[in-house]
Amino acid sequence: MDYYHIWADPIEGTDAKDFAIKMKRFLDQLVKMNKMESYKLTRMKLGFRSMDIPEFHIMMQFKNMQQLDNAMTAVLNDEEKIEDAHVGFNQMVDIETIQHALYRDYPDE
Repeated sequence: MDYYHIWADPIEGTDAKDFAIKMKRFLDQLVKMNKMESYKLTRMKLGFRSMDIPEFHIMMQFKNMQQLDNAMTAVLNDEEKIEDAHVGFNQMVDIETIQHALYRDYPDE
């Protein structure tokens, strides 16, 4: 499996619950379209952290890089009107804080 991680803060003045609801709408649609296996959406608890990372963490699980590429292509091509859901939460993301990472199961089978 491949795991795409995103850490992000909402822009100032954004309601955290609204941010999460809109993010889930987008991620649920990717799963429904079979462009992603699953995801976790988490929020930092009590501001506890040992390094300066954003408040929200999204971990998306893909079978392989092809599925990840297919998900990104679906968004770019606005398949099933997914771009509306993407823009719905993306406009709330503080671009100064967003971080990305791609991990994989290790060692390989």
